[in-house]
Amino acid sequence: MSTENNSTKICPTCGTRIRSDAERCIVCGTELSTSEGSTKPTSTDLGSRIPKVTLSLPAAIGLLAIFLAIGALLVYFAIGQTTAPVAEATATPTITMTPAPSTTPTPITPTATYTPLPSPTPISYTVKLGESCLGIALAFNTSVQSIVLLNNLPADCGTLYEGQKLLIPQPTPTPTPLPTATLSAAEATVAACQILEYTVQANDTLSSIAANYAVPQDSLREWNGLVNNVVRLGQKLIIPLCDQYNPNAPTPTATVPPPYSAPNPLLPPDGAPFSTESGGVSLQWASVGTLRENESYQITIEDVTEGEGRKLIDYLIDTKFLIPQSFLPNEPVPHVLRWWVTTVRQVGTDDDGNPLWESAGATSNPRVFTWTNTIGAGGNETPVP
Repeated sequence: MSTENNSTKICPTCGTRIRSDAERCIVCGTELSTSEGSTKPTSTDLGSRIPKVTLSLPAAIGLLAIFLAIGALLVYFAIGQTTAPVAEATATPTITMTPAPSTTPTPITPTATYTPLPSPTPISYTVKLGESCLGIALAFNTSVQSIVLLNNLPADCGTLYEGQKLLIPQPTPTPTPLPTATLSAAEATVAACQILEYTVQANDTLSSIAANYAVPQDSLREWNGLVNNVVRLGQKLIIPLCDQYNPNAPTPTATVPPPYSAPNPLLPPDGAPFSTESGGVSLQWASVGTLRENESYQITIEDVTEGEGRKLIDYLIDTKFLIPQSFLPNEPVPHVLRWWVTTVRQVGTDDDGNPLWESAGATSNPRVFTWTNTIGAGGNETPVP
């Protein structure tokens, strides 16, 4: 026993039993002194030396395996947490205080009451040099008699003087009547023709029907919109009795349409003033319908101031007429001109080849306007209300 104890010794660092003659510990690598007295560390060496922990190789391998297993478990749980569904946070509504609307009084809508329109008030007008009652009446679209009665003037209204104060009555506007609808030439012919409705029977042909009623086949095709002479059983046909022909009868004349209604004047307004600065005077009226080839409008213009001797008559198919500048007066005083329109129809020509016209309808209501030549007249124009 003593022999074995003397042949080994214990490492002072890790406690491993080693041979007595070993100079270094095989486990922790601590250098050992050969002398026995040096194997015991002094108090100074023990206090300054840092304790060292040494493990054997199997223990180190076991600890490494434990650390790897713990890391694998941590990775597994971390992956499981990322794939698991995340619960969405429920939004908590914020409660806001809504102020109660303040009660405001609702205004009461007043009940509309009927207020009668006042009658037109006369206009006060100062007479200028050279003016007459007729010119003032035309300028204000009223009558001479109304000015005389309102101002207690003589019947001839010949006492006007410059600076005189007059009361001008205002006219009551009257609606312009709408033009009445009239038939065109073709529609008038159809309306004047007596017709008969016939139902095609068995063995009927267009030629046999035309011969039976003494009507040309062309008329039957035109009135019934046929493109050929084929008819079918039960077809309804219109027989124009006005197209019946008689070999012994004279050639029938064209159907004359009924008289046209009176054209309705549109422009200018009745009593409108014009001057050289206005440019020209254009007359317009409403159409009475489609005129035939031998029909026209007859426009008549006369200078009332100079009498009925100075008159202009023209014929046209348009509903607008521009008065030639050569017909308008050149005097600086206002002239009253009257115009009207009617429908005429040409019935022939005279020996010189001029067309002969006859009335084809009623005559429109006449209208008047004033014209003043202001060139070199010192700027005196028709008074404007």
